[in-house]
Amino acid sequence: MQMSTTKFDPSALKRFDASQGPRKVGPGEGHYAELGGCGARMLVWGEESGGAFSLVEHPIPPRSLCAPYHRHDGVDEYSFVLEGRMGALLGDEVIYAEAGDLAFKPRDQWHTFWNAGDEPARILEVISPGGFEHFFREMGDGLLDGTLDMDELGSRHAIEFDLESIPRLCAEHGLTHPMLDA
Repeated sequence: MQMSTTKFDPSALKRFDASQGPRKVGPGEGHYAELGGCGARMLVWGEESGGAFSLVEHPIPPRSLCAPYHRHDGVDEYSFVLEGRMGALLGDEVIYAEAGDLAFKPRDQWHTFWNAGDEPARILEVISPGGFEHFFREMGDGLLDGTLDMDELGSRHAIEFDLESIPRLCAEHGLTHPMLDA
């Protein structure tokens, strides 16, 4: 998956309905954002589902932490493992999900996730309600053009981070993350 080299303009997004004819998003389609520890390919935007949900594919390199420990205000995430092995810290519990498993990360719960294997992993993330996928888009854009302000981005999208968790999580689970090198 290649990182997008241009910013995505969300102004054209609108509710998708049958009047627009069939819709298919192929394997190389959808807006892709590189997030550091993993990627995000937007398959269904919240605007397209009337705000009900969004659908994002996360390709995750081997032994990579996707995000620091964090929690969302008012956003539920359902992670369906397509391939590989996902590890997740949900509250105080570590779980592992294999291909075909679904992990639920409820709103207001501290959590993080990672590729717990030596092969690439991919998960499909259903986000409800929709809209949080714009966090991924904006983070990818900010990383691309050097304007990323995590505090401002987190505040705008009602997400709280524990950035100090990254070294600990990486050490405990044998992971890597780009912020370890920063």
